Amino acid sequence: MRLPLMALCLATVLLPGLSLAHEVRQVHLRVAHPFATPTPPGAPHGAAYLDISIDEDGETATLVGASTPMSQGVELHDMRLDEGTMRMRKLDEIVIEPGETVTLRPGGGPHLMLLGLTSTLSEGDTFPLMLEFAEREAVEVEVRVQEANAGIEAADGHHDH
Repeated sequence: MRLPLMALCLATVLLPGLSLAHEVRQVHLRVAHPFATPTPPGAPHGAAYLDISIDEDGETATLVGASTPMSQGVELHDMRLDEGTMRMRKLDEIVIEPGETVTLRPGGGPHLMLLGLTSTLSEGDTFPLMLEFAEREAVEVEVRVQEANAGIEAADGHHDH
């Protein structure tokens, strides 16, 4: 009986750290902590967030699109405060320069808009997301659905390394 209890205790200690290790690397490119926020039932759209960085000795990467079976389409968007009103606009690309990290977060700035959701995004769910770049192979990541604050905190934890 003690061994299963010890395993459970060990898992409880290790799991928070494992949630921070949610990243994909590909030749000088790093995609860290992809997450989406939960949507209410029947919501037509959702949003996904992540960090993309390029090593100092890497080459510029240009994110030009994304796709997922969770939505009919994915667009790159930017949201900015304009004269007291939040405005969203579609982007053609997001450029990541060597040595730079682009952070996509809820509340403003760039993000991935999931258009025509095929189902509700519920906390704890995961789904695949394919990131398409102009000058390199596509990168597939696993997106975790979690509340905005939890996603932001976990994603920001990747910058402590």
